[in-house]
Amino acid sequence: MEGAIERVFVAGAGLMGHGIAQVHAAIGRTVTLYEPDLERAEGGRDRIAANLERSVSKGRLTREEADTTLARIEPTADLGRAADADLVIEAIFATNTSSIAIHRLAEAVDEARRPRFVGMHFFSPVPVMPLIELIRGRDTSDATIEAIRTLASDLGKHVIVSGDKPGFIVNRILMPFLAESMRAYEQGIGTAEDIDAGARIGLNHPMGPLELADFIGLDVCLGIMRVLDDGIGGERFRAPRVLEELVAAGNLGQKTGQGFYTYPRTAQASGG
Repeated sequence: MEGAIERVFVAGAGLMGHGIAQVHAAIGRTVTLYEPDLERAEGGRDRIAANLERSVSKGRLTREEADTTLARIEPTADLGRAADADLVIEAIFATNTSSIAIHRLAEAVDEARRPRFVGMHFFSPVPVMPLIELIRGRDTSDATIEAIRTLASDLGKHVIVSGDKPGFIVNRILMPFLAESMRAYEQGIGTAEDIDAGARIGLNHPMGPLELADFIGLDVCLGIMRVLDDGIGGERFRAPRVLEELVAAGNLGQKTGQGFYTYPRTAQASGG
């Protein structure tokens, strides 16, 4: 079995990366948070600090716990720091991709490292969502799988194991649902509010499909649908015209303030 994972190198300090860094630091791992621009890496650490501050104010963490977690995270613009890590480079290379085949990504490393290449798909927001998809690539070793299972258990996450097929389990199920909801919207079958209320109230979903797409990012949804369409094909995986148009116009959902909805939304408009 691979050695214990103590030093984690997180490449990317954005929406997912800063959350991944936070949850590893919270369980005592030393984290290097990388961006090619040091200011962006420091910005990711600042977002973690803000998350921890909110947890302290709500009584979920003590001040000491928050400070200790933050102290374990070091921003860097030095890609060479990856060579010191247990997770990502030297022991195991885990990718957070939500849809791209692991065996295709593993081709970027030499053959000797491919048994240590694995899919470890977190869900956003990482500190809150309790699920990890574990994806075994064509060459991934049993030892690598067990090392990631152990780490996921330490993180308090529930692990599901997916075959190495486009979209894995969750997006294979989710994206056709989002796409069909978007097609219903573009065909005028219902307003965005009514389509989402149908899912929230009629299907007991915590969030409607169009607001969920806005939350994920419409550009992210489009990218995943294109991977599914390319790898599997069929109308159910094809990106709807309205999604293509919104992304082309730069309306990517919550992060740009405009998608299927305009943000910020009022509590009443968002179903609150």
